[in-house]
Order: sequence, then structure tokens, then C-alpha cells
Amino acid sequence: MTAYTGIQGQNILIVSSDPSDPTEGQIWYNSTSNLLKGYQFANINTWSSGGNLNTARAMGGGAGTQTAAVGFGGGLGGGPLDQTGATENYNGTSWTTSGTMNTIRRNIASAGTQTAALGATGYGTPPNVFPTAAEEYDGTSWTAGGSLATGRSGAAGAGIQTAAIAAGGNPGPAGSTTVESYNGSSWTSATSLNTARRYGAGCGIQTAALVVGGLNGSALASTESYNGTSWTSVNSLNTARFALGTIGTQTLSLAFGSGPTGTATELWNGTSWTSNPTGLSTARNNIGGAGTQTAGLGFGGSTPAPAVTTATEEWTGQALAVRTITTS
Repeated sequence: MTAYTGIQGQNILIVSSDPSDPTEGQIWYNSTSNLLKGYQFANINTWSSGGNLNTARAMGGGAGTQTAAVGFGGGLGGGPLDQTGATENYNGTSWTTSGTMNTIRRNIASAGTQTAALGATGYGTPPNVFPTAAEEYDGTSWTAGGSLATGRSGAAGAGIQTAAIAAGGNPGPAGSTTVESYNGSSWTSATSLNTARRYGAGCGIQTAALVVGGLNGSALASTESYNGTSWTSVNSLNTARFALGTIGTQTLSLAFGSGPTGTATELWNGTSWTSNPTGLSTARNNIGGAGTQTAGLGFGGSTPAPAVTTATEEWTGQALAVRTITTS
């Protein structure tokens, strides 16, 4: 006969409110709601509406997280010289106007966080049409950073304020392979991309980055991975596109917007891209982005050009979520 008295399991914690930082597989009993609950991965993968920008724009820079983001610069839709330096902070619900960039521009290479962002090069106004200036943001105001060797429109940015890259971008239709690396004070030449491009998008950090899509006479699907020393061509996007949004890390990222539909969303797992069944609610090109593959943000863009939008959408990807196991 089996002796059950010697068998012990883990005690289920009784709490009056759900834990603020549970781990996957954790189970507890909520004495307030009289529910047995657990924490597990939930594959959600969908976009939902967020708070609108105060200034409609496209081709702006973005940095930070879904609940602490910054959007800056961009084009206002009034023509090739209609740029802005307007900056806004997002708190997960609404955008608040902040300090203006010193050099107004669009097609900006961007990196960093809401309180330590970087905006570099882009397309400005005559006589400095392709500014070499980089600017650093502290959450409130912008100050001058080190200047790039080559001013470029539509370079892809990745990294943090003190360790970033600007890759590709060019005045010409073929784009460029030029890459520059930033250490928080100055830019230096780095290993060139394998494929010339402009209007590609970047994500990750300086020593583990991705550059995705872009334009080289026609839209590109190619993806390149960077280890801080060299670039490696990896599996391509399913949908070729340029002026897209890309957020996340080198091994877990999200690409969205632009392309034939302006809504297409793809997930990168470090090896390949997978098309998500549903895309952005508002089709657009030249979209700004911030966040991660599990909690992202897409804002602004052209719908199509020259019209620009204030629309913001929040992405919820595969994430840990509370699940009710039993009812009272």
C-alpha cells in the first residue's frame, strides 16, 4: 500500500493580491478574488491603439520602451524641406511635448532610451542638407554630441547613447555601405555593410545589432547581423521593404510597416523571420518605433505620403501572463 504521508509538494502561497513579479510556473491563491492563479507564457502577438502624438510626423527617430519612449524629429508632410525638431515623451498612455532638437531633420539614425537618447545625421534644411551633427537627449533637452564623418539620410541606428552605430544611408538611390561607431563623444569608421542601402532600420546594441531592409534601387529584404567587428548576411525578411520600423534585440526583434501593404509585421527569433497573421491597424510607411519584441511601440508615419499621422499602436507579443486556474 502506498504511504501518502511521506509525499510532499510545494505549498501554494495564499495572498490578498497577485504578486507584482511572479515567475513562469508560479501558482498562488488570491484570497480577495477567491481564485487559484498561475503565471505562464501567452502568445498574443497583436497591435492595439495607443495615445496619439501631439505632432503628426513621418521619418522621425524613436528610442526607449513601450511605457517610456521618446519620438523626435521627422517630416511634417508639407514637402522635402518641411522638417521638425519636435520631441515628445510617451508614458504608456499619452505623449507630452518636450525640448526641441537643435538641428531640425528627418530620416534620423536613433538609439538609446527615453532619458538617454541619440539622434544622428538625417535630412535637414539647406545649406546643411545632410547634417553630420549628432545630438544627445536627457529626457528633457538636447545637447550637441560628436559629429559624424559623413552626413547621410536614412541611416539605420542601433545601440545606446554612449555606444551606438549608424549604418548605411546616402543621398543617392543606391544607398551606402558606410558604418560609423559612436563612443559617447566621437564617431569612428567601422566595418562596412555587405549590402549598400538607405532607409533600412536597425535594432540591438553596438556589439550585437541587426540592420533590416532598406532601399537599393528597389526594396530590400536582406538582413545583416553585426558582432561589433563584422557583418554577416542572415535570413531575409519575408516582405521586402524600406522606411520600416524595427525594434528589439539581435535575437528577438520585430519589423513592421512599409512594404506593399504598409501593415506587415514580422518576428525574428535569431535565425529567421516569421510573418504575423495580423499587422498594424493603420497602414503606413516611415514609421517610428521603440520597445521590444514582447512590448513594442509604433508611431507616426505616412499614410501614404505626403499625408502624415499621429497614430500610435502598442504591440503585445509573447509574454508571461496571469492565468486563472480555477474559479471560486
